[in-house]
Amino acid sequence: MTTTTLATANFDHLLVREAENGIFVVTLNRPERLNALHDALWDELDSLCAVLERDPSVRVVVLTGAGRGFCAGADLDTITALPGGTVTDFMRIQEKGANVIARVKRLPVPVIAAVNGPAAGGGLALALAADVRIGAPEARFNVAFVRLGLSGCDVGVSWLLPRVVGLGHASELMLTGRLIDAAEAYRIGLVNRVMAADDLVPAALRLGREMAANSPFALKLTKEGLQLNVDANSIEAAIALENRNQVLASRTQDAPIAMAAFVAKTTPAFTGR
Repeated sequence: MTTTTLATANFDHLLVREAENGIFVVTLNRPERLNALHDALWDELDSLCAVLERDPSVRVVVLTGAGRGFCAGADLDTITALPGGTVTDFMRIQEKGANVIARVKRLPVPVIAAVNGPAAGGGLALALAADVRIGAPEARFNVAFVRLGLSGCDVGVSWLLPRVVGLGHASELMLTGRLIDAAEAYRIGLVNRVMAADDLVPAALRLGREMAANSPFALKLTKEGLQLNVDANSIEAAIALENRNQVLASRTQDAPIAMAAFVAKTTPAFTGR
């Protein structure tokens, strides 16, 4: 894949469509395997991130799964082959998946996970790497690794999950590998809301529209600030970053456009500069 824009990207295992101006829906497309992750899909997710990092036309991404699953985690064929592989083979697979999850988390645009079905193992990590999660009633979540004789700490879950649901809930889920439904996921804060399956992606698009109504640079700095300040050493460190970002944003062409539109109660036409 040599394209540099998401609108013209071609993938074998990802479906990409621009739902509306700047808001893209990316669908994991291996429904016969519940969108399980294998080498090729990890590679395509990595390529997707490379495009998103440099395509200024993308404002928000909605990530979902084809068929009845969001993502069942590592493909069973990959898992069963691990005991026979070498340490270096296993490390290569580990590093590939973990690096992709980290790259999704670092994307400069908001990512909304529309979890339409099971999200297990690496699929849970992918949902956690999003900024916001919305679940259908059919959504199910679990940390699958510990049930497979492996550590529950895998592809970033031990960092991501406690920051979303808190250490207590994360410890329970990671030490038991227990499957939870959408209602419990909502109760512990794993998903922001539960929507009927037919309204899941439309609800994510409505939320994306609210995000995309803000200037691109303001969105980028807000996401950056949230991700850095959740682990800030002190409130002083957090405030220092906030101050820097506010001053930077105030110097953009879009700042006075946003302020004028706010006062006039009109829709701003941002330049992205």
